[in-house]
Amino acid sequence: MDPLGAPSQFVDVDSLPGWTDAYEAKQLDSHQNPVEKAQVDVRSPFPYRKDINAKIILWKGDVALLNCTAIVNTSNESLTDKNPVSESIFMHAGPDLRDELQKLKGCRTGEAKLTKGFNLAARFIIHTVGPKYKSRYRTAAESSLYSCYRNVLQLAKEQAMCSVGFCVINSLKRCYPLEDATHIALRTVRRFLEIHGETLEKVVFAVSELEEATYQKLLPLYFPRSLEEEIQSLPYLPADIGNAEGEPVVPERQIRITEKPGVPDDASDEEGLEADLSFIGSHAFARMEGDVDKQRRLILQGQLSEAALQKQHQRNYNRWLCQARAEDLSDIASLKALYQTGVDNCGRTVMVVVGRNIPVTLIDMEKALLYFIHVMDHIAVKEYVLVYFHTLTNDYNQLDSNFLKKLYDVVDAKYKRNLKALYFVHPTFRSKVSAWFFTTFTVSGLKDKIHYVESLQQLFTAIPPEQIDLPPFVLEYDARENGPYYSSYPPSPDL
Repeated sequence: MDPLGAPSQFVDVDSLPGWTDAYEAKQLDSHQNPVEKAQVDVRSPFPYRKDINAKIILWKGDVALLNCTAIVNTSNESLTDKNPVSESIFMHAGPDLRDELQKLKGCRTGEAKLTKGFNLAARFIIHTVGPKYKSRYRTAAESSLYSCYRNVLQLAKEQAMCSVGFCVINSLKRCYPLEDATHIALRTVRRFLEIHGETLEKVVFAVSELEEATYQKLLPLYFPRSLEEEIQSLPYLPADIGNAEGEPVVPERQIRITEKPGVPDDASDEEGLEADLSFIGSHAFARMEGDVDKQRRLILQGQLSEAALQKQHQRNYNRWLCQARAEDLSDIASLKALYQTGVDNCGRTVMVVVGRNIPVTLIDMEKALLYFIHVMDHIAVKEYVLVYFHTLTNDYNQLDSNFLKKLYDVVDAKYKRNLKALYFVHPTFRSKVSAWFFTTFTVSGLKDKIHYVESLQQLFTAIPPEQIDLPPFVLEYDARENGPYYSSYPPSPDL
């Protein structure tokens, strides 16, 4: 594939090891058993995708030496920047490149422009301009850097390119923190490949020795090479993972449409002043929710509209969600008290809660609430059912009604709307009475969804046995109380 006369130092992308190659070899050498999908209790927003991973290459080397369809050059707005990447590209491409760039008449920050590769092995060069970084203008810098990567990929798609070699677009001269920039680069490429993966065969991240360690560290977050690596990487994802295309989310910039433009709505002045602080931090000041007493008084007086209440609740939930994504919740995850399993007879996702695995007196219950939100936020967008195993619980496993009320009040409306059934397995008389009081006097809309299940045989009429992972002690208890017929069903080895 090398063009005629190409110097021998050029490197064909097809000869480079892929992102998964070394990892798979290591797995084979260690004889580790892969984690099966059914055993995973929570999925990452960037799930394991073998087809996407096969397109990714991390290579320590000079991007100018890559033999691929196009390479990326990072420059300034006049396209005359003298950084190591640009100087190497100019040196290998020859003098014709400078003449071609003069015809482009510059390039604005975040944009991407195309030239021929001239004497390079690459057919094309995509030139882009990364932002200058200042902490006070961080949001603008993030959006511009996202645009750089997105516009490069879009140009590659429009030109039907097979492979693209990325340099690290944020140059040292522009003071962009390497780790922050790498998060944006990786998630933007990942989201693009999820949507337009069929258009690109290879994406190469060409890095220097200083940059390689950061890419090695962060690549598993966005391109996990196994279900196990996906689970291990999940707690390290940043709070802001962007939207469906990887673009940074800035709530205060979202367009709000009112029925009467120019006329304040019910929550006008005060609401405009209440900035969404979810991206500032989780300390007490950052989590202020305004004058709660005044809001309650307005509700009682009927002066706070339903729409304003919903927006207020959504902002509060978003704060919890951001904190859940930023917090290290591995200690709660290790309890295996909440996990995703298969689907019920109607094709709805089944989530399992194991009461005996919740040591209420020994754990931070606020972290437990954060973990519930972290796990359930992606599940609750579609219809789902909950299976709660009350089997062999005692006073140390009883969830306080105040905690349950707080959870019910905090979660988004989608949780309540899409919950279609709650199967209460092996209930006691006391737990039935507590549940009745809670659903009658504390929360509304939940009572009709609760189904008390005395045996696994009864549960299997709604959820096929092969679609639910059962803790061994639940099987043993059910066999002892209801007969051994279903005790032959194999339990999940991890529970």
